[in-house]
Amino acid sequence: MNFDIRRYVILAFIILVGFLYTFRLFYMQVVDDTWTLRAHEVAEKRIEITPPRGVVFDRNGMKIVSNRTYFNLMMVEDEIKHLDTAAFAKLIGWTVKDVRNRFKEIVKGEGTYYNKITGKRTSNYQKIRKYPFLKELTLEEISSIAPHLENFPGFYEKVTSMRNYPFKSGANIMGYLSEVNREEVESDRFYRPGDNIGRSGIEKFYERELRGRKGIKYIVTSALNNAIEPFADGKYDTTARQADPLKLGLDMIIQSYGEKLMKNKKGCIVAIEPSTGEILAMVSAPSYDPNMLVGKRNISENYPKLALDKNMPLFPRPLQAEYPPGSIFKLVQSLIGMQEGVITENSGFPCDKSMVGCHNHPSARNVAEAVQYSCNPYYYAVVRRIIQQGKKKRLFADAEYGLNKWHRYMTSFGLGKTLDADVSGQRPGLIPDAKYYDKWYGHHQWAFSTIRSISIGQGEVKLTPLHMANIAAIIANKGWYFVPHFVKSIGRKGPLVEYRTKKRTMVNAKHFWPVIEGMRRVVNENGGTARMARLEDIMICGKTGTVQNPHGEDHSVFIAFAPMNKPKIAIAVFVENAGFGGTWAAPIASLMIEKYIKRKITDKEKEKRILEAKLAYISTPGQ
Repeated sequence: MNFDIRRYVILAFIILVGFLYTFRLFYMQVVDDTWTLRAHEVAEKRIEITPPRGVVFDRNGMKIVSNRTYFNLMMVEDEIKHLDTAAFAKLIGWTVKDVRNRFKEIVKGEGTYYNKITGKRTSNYQKIRKYPFLKELTLEEISSIAPHLENFPGFYEKVTSMRNYPFKSGANIMGYLSEVNREEVESDRFYRPGDNIGRSGIEKFYERELRGRKGIKYIVTSALNNAIEPFADGKYDTTARQADPLKLGLDMIIQSYGEKLMKNKKGCIVAIEPSTGEILAMVSAPSYDPNMLVGKRNISENYPKLALDKNMPLFPRPLQAEYPPGSIFKLVQSLIGMQEGVITENSGFPCDKSMVGCHNHPSARNVAEAVQYSCNPYYYAVVRRIIQQGKKKRLFADAEYGLNKWHRYMTSFGLGKTLDADVSGQRPGLIPDAKYYDKWYGHHQWAFSTIRSISIGQGEVKLTPLHMANIAAIIANKGWYFVPHFVKSIGRKGPLVEYRTKKRTMVNAKHFWPVIEGMRRVVNENGGTARMARLEDIMICGKTGTVQNPHGEDHSVFIAFAPMNKPKIAIAVFVENAGFGGTWAAPIASLMIEKYIKRKITDKEKEKRILEAKLAYISTPGQ
């Protein structure tokens, strides 16, 4: 009997001890913040090594984004002893007040730590943690400071790096970096205060691919917190690894050339390789030197100037400007009309100017001539047949049915939605459907006559220049495309999976030939609207547009691909307030095409005319 009692006592004792240990562990890990802070102290016994950010090459192997070495002056408050503030301020070129304010800024800037269990908020600043006191020092600047740091224990230099853009082009493509904020540090363990993160463009989209992998070095410290030796002979250390380089489909030669052509102009150029969807160039004008936004000091000085510039150099026009496409939209209308069977490639319509204004030309007898002459009345007739097919008894119901079908065709071309290219900040444009017009006019209160301006790419229709270039790529491919993208390969892995999948339109390949023939005539035959784009030895197929602008001079637009057989480049050029599409956008496109394919320009007079043209007043960024 006594044996049974002892057994129960021992069992109860074991259970009690287990409960006490469990409760203590719960208290230490969840309730008591002091243990969390202690864990931070232990973590500070390891040194994180941040690798240089991944470099970027263009399609020809030229390094277009690299890293330049800089230095941070770091501080650990717990190691600062008897600081001579006046001497330290003199060393770094500050006032005593500046130094004291910087200490307060670091303490306050780290904010607080919130315990979700207890609901308590405690200071997140720790005296044993390393913080950057001065950032982005050049070699010359740190060289004047470092030899004297032995007189100021608690301060030491740390090597870091910042971006460098040797070509000074492609600012809206590359984006920029800036310092992480408190939320980013708390949400991702990779980052520490003072680290940089991609804020826009490729730098943002490929942040995880570009940042690399940090290394860890564990050290044994003395009672005075001085490093003595590697912990366990470095057994647990890990090596920092720089990210694999990104190779872009971008051709920096024509990117830089395009920015040169667009000087003193507002607008953009987008060029795509049709067979891959790789973006060859994406010019936004006016632009700026991307080195202006490298580092906190440059950002503080230059970003406000760029943001306040009335010419909006920070605005990525190829991705976010939503323009009416004008007559280039007639190409897609032709394709939908033939696919729907409401016209054939040999359908003709009179150029009836009583319907809508048009320039003088013969009546188009077929699709190719309609494209060649860019006949407005022809496309009013075509789109009326698409929208009002007589599928429904009532006129308004029939228009609703036809417009929604038209809308499905348009979305199969990637229109009316973001194309999801690998760069941040895209807009979807607008392709109206029946619900859109119902909001304006009421259900079954509109028909083709109400919305007829969409026939010629005016009215409510809006496309970005990226959409426009992709239309040219789709026609070059006779009905399919890859989502336009910049990155050709991440290391040796190729592009992301989503950029390897063909997307097909709802139009059969056979219907593209009459449109392509018409585009050939636009550039290469009398009566075409883009004779200024003609090249002697490269067959360009293109289409002009003159976009009505209620706020001033019309916009000049041109899309094209070349050569006609086995196309290598598809392009869209949009020049704001420049008038007729064949006068400015078309010759700019032809210069870009020749530069890409031949690497030289044969018509120097054409080039000179474009380079010297001042179609907009462009001030120096920031003025």
